[in-house]
Amino acid sequence: MRNKMTNKMTNALLKARGLMVNESGDQMTGWLIVVLIVVVVGAVFMTLYQGSITQIWNSIVTKITSLLG
Repeated sequence: MRNKMTNKMTNALLKARGLMVNESGDQMTGWLIVVLIVVVVGAVFMTLYQGSITQIWNSIVTKITSLLG
């Protein structure tokens, strides 16, 4: 499943790059596609690793509060 997602993201980025290089005024569309891809990848990353991120964040907060007080 991860390999399919990687292939789809690669294809989308290549298409977006082609739009951004195109000088016919489609650069805005290309940038919007890139932003959409970044948002989707970020959402997937946050969903998959939410537990780890929360655990790391809690460790950082605990360390800072112990240093301060």
